[in-house]
Amino acid sequence: MGYRDLKFDKDSVFLVTGGAGFIGSNLCEAILEMGYKVRCLDNLSTGKQANVDMFLDNPNYTFIHGDIRDLDTCLEACDDVDYVLNQAAWGSVPRSIEMPLLYEEINIRGTLNMMEAARQKNVKKFVYASSSSVYGDHPVLPKTEGQEGNLLSPYALTKRVDEEYAKLYTKLYNLDTYGMRYFNVFGRRQDPDGAYAAVIPKFIKQLMNDEAPTINGDGKQSRDFTYVENVVEANLKACLAPHEAAGNAFNIAYGGREYLIDIYYALCRALGKDIEPVFGPDRAGDIKHSNADITKAKTMLGYDPDYNFEKGLELAIEWYKENI
Repeated sequence: MGYRDLKFDKDSVFLVTGGAGFIGSNLCEAILEMGYKVRCLDNLSTGKQANVDMFLDNPNYTFIHGDIRDLDTCLEACDDVDYVLNQAAWGSVPRSIEMPLLYEEINIRGTLNMMEAARQKNVKKFVYASSSSVYGDHPVLPKTEGQEGNLLSPYALTKRVDEEYAKLYTKLYNLDTYGMRYFNVFGRRQDPDGAYAAVIPKFIKQLMNDEAPTINGDGKQSRDFTYVENVVEANLKACLAPHEAAGNAFNIAYGGREYLIDIYYALCRALGKDIEPVFGPDRAGDIKHSNADITKAKTMLGYDPDYNFEKGLELAIEWYKENI
């Protein structure tokens, strides 16, 4: 069952932190289309004003310009909220290596502020963004919850700490928390610009501009690229998950494995380009291979992703052609 058929109480209110960002804005859009109320909290440090403006005419949408590092803001945002979808965070492994203190402030303290606000305001469910980076250097594929290795970046550490706090908040305070370990999410509204842009939108934009993209490493690294609609489904199904599933973190992916060099040439074919890539050095903190076992999310959340990599890539390319 897709997420559009899910049923919540008709007066349900969802708070999406980081709602002006890539994943957050897709969540806002989906919930509004389902007819429920959405409150978006974002300080626009990485989110985009355009992702707020597109919903301002909807009477079910409210925007709060605020920062999750401020507990009072979090408490105010959680007033009369049923479900919190906490997407606010700073991403990017390489950037976290350059700015570890900022990542601690936003990704750990900010997330803890949101959990505490959700607890004090008696929120029903607290669903939060984690990351496949928590698996660190554990070599076994597919990645399975409970088999984590040594962490390779401050970003990965912040997400692991968030998971441990969430586990405690379920155990100590009875707040139902559900961690979403995202695997390389891509899709509409993902930013193609900047030094830390994700690889798929960056490649698409560069190829459309007839530029030769740089592939870090030899291109033989593999990833479980996950279309954003699957992530929306997982978040909303977590909001309806049983208490018995709370306190856990779940792999959110399609369960496939794509090699970067293959993706590059697939994009060239799709865009009608014949441009050879430039190969650069490996990125610090990166893992070589990633592929998710999604059995736990399927079993405990009813997660059943509809979009495989090919279908998602086709939709993403369509969106970038119309919006770049």
